[in-house]
Amino acid sequence: MSTETLIRLDEVSFGFGEGASQVAVLTALSWSIRAGQRIALLGRSGSGKSTLMNLLAGLLLPSSGTIYWADQAIDQLSESERVAARRQLMGVVYQFHHLLPEFSALENVMLPALLSGYSVKQAAESARELLSAVDLSTRETHRPGELSGGERQRVAIARALAAQPRILLMDEPTGNLDEDTADRVLNLLFSLSLERDLSLLIVTHDRRAAAMADQQWLLQHGQLQPA
Repeated sequence: MSTETLIRLDEVSFGFGEGASQVAVLTALSWSIRAGQRIALLGRSGSGKSTLMNLLAGLLLPSSGTIYWADQAIDQLSESERVAARRQLMGVVYQFHHLLPEFSALENVMLPALLSGYSVKQAAESARELLSAVDLSTRETHRPGELSGGERQRVAIARALAAQPRILLMDEPTGNLDEDTADRVLNLLFSLSLERDLSLLIVTHDRRAAAMADQQWLLQHGQLQPA
């Protein structure tokens, strides 16, 4: 496994609110994710797992401390620079797929590649390859409303891979799926991770997902500890 650090937190704190009424979520947290790691992030509801993922993705900025993508402090980037850097480094998958309902599966997967500067032809070719990788070649013309829950989540995974990220951040990616479909999605994710040397961070309550990861971390009282 590579020792290259993709994301690093240096004494990061975060809380909601201000002053005496502030609710602390993270407290002086230092942590990192390296290339090729597959990590499960566990914790009770309300412990701050989703907040931590949004900080890692640069969708929130810390109250104090610094988050680095590779060697770049993300608070030194403008919002547009942060969006561009995020697109190059990571894909994000949520429990709710957030597919565009008026677009087909193929068009949804093409979008990140188009935003990254691919031509329409290149984006379409890449999207077809990704839909094939998630076993949805026969569904590329279908819109989200015509797909099952598991199919929609697999389209979301393909879309997250469209810009060839180094890491996938996933917030309860199997939370809305039945057990058999969840197992299929998890097996797909870990297979793709190995094939593409892709790091995974899975925020989850699913112990099966956690068991498949190389590392399990528990978030509680604003800190991470091995689970």
